[in-house]
Amino acid sequence: MSATRLIDRGVVRVSGEDARDFLDNIVTNAMETVTPERAGYGALLTPQGKIICDFFIVALPAEDGGGFLLDTPLLQTADLMKRLKLYKLRAKVALDDLSEASAVLVSADGAPLPADAGFVYEDPRLPALGQRAIADAAGIDSLVDAGPEAYHARRIGLGVPAGGRDFPYGDTFPHEALLDQLGGVSFRKGCYIGQEVVSRMQHRGTARTRVVPIVFDEGIATETGAEATAGGKPLGTVGSGANGKALALLRLDRLADAMAAGQTPLGGGLAFRLAEKPDFIRFPFPGEPGFGAAAGAAS
Repeated sequence: MSATRLIDRGVVRVSGEDARDFLDNIVTNAMETVTPERAGYGALLTPQGKIICDFFIVALPAEDGGGFLLDTPLLQTADLMKRLKLYKLRAKVALDDLSEASAVLVSADGAPLPADAGFVYEDPRLPALGQRAIADAAGIDSLVDAGPEAYHARRIGLGVPAGGRDFPYGDTFPHEALLDQLGGVSFRKGCYIGQEVVSRMQHRGTARTRVVPIVFDEGIATETGAEATAGGKPLGTVGSGANGKALALLRLDRLADAMAAGQTPLGGGLAFRLAEKPDFIRFPFPGEPGFGAAAGAAS
């Protein structure tokens, strides 16, 4: 077991008799699947369908007061609270920012976390990521035996993007951030904020920009935020990297054109290529059968 504390995560509690319905009406994932035994992963969107904040949703058992904990990016917590209060209206819901007194732990190696680490749950995006936990901040450091870079290197190697590192909040659609591939969007539930745009992208296959894993030829990843280009034309942006690998938010149609023209894609001036496609990704990569007009659409 190797546990890491992510100091860039915050915690928001949503409680009250209307908590489940309140969240179900505004977030991208289906709340009916979120139970004390199974966490959820979803996002709050703008009316234009772009991600304000993504988060994990942990259902608390009745003996712990019920309601839900949102494991969310710390820098987005204030904006998330503001939006939740705006949408609350007359719903019987209480909203509390618990970030100062809480800590988020993750498995750095995929092994289970200690059972006494707090509210422990499996990462709902991908089983290989292992467990996460929301705990009281006091005394939690005794459980930490690895730095966050170990967790992020594993995450990057698995091809799973992180908001604020691999895609910008406020300017990214769920398909672009792979929420549709990682169980973060329900296409069967009723309306939620931004649902019309997300549904249109799904059915028309218009998600040409995606976060994808890349490998640098020199074995050293460029800095986060470096521009990706090919033939002098922009492809997108390189996100977080480790061990010569990185995640990049790229226009896949432009990458396909560059590959067909024999042009080498560059990230911060360093040559890279697409990495092997992770098993959880169901859309075709450039060069694969089926890539074309509907490139980037989920199957």
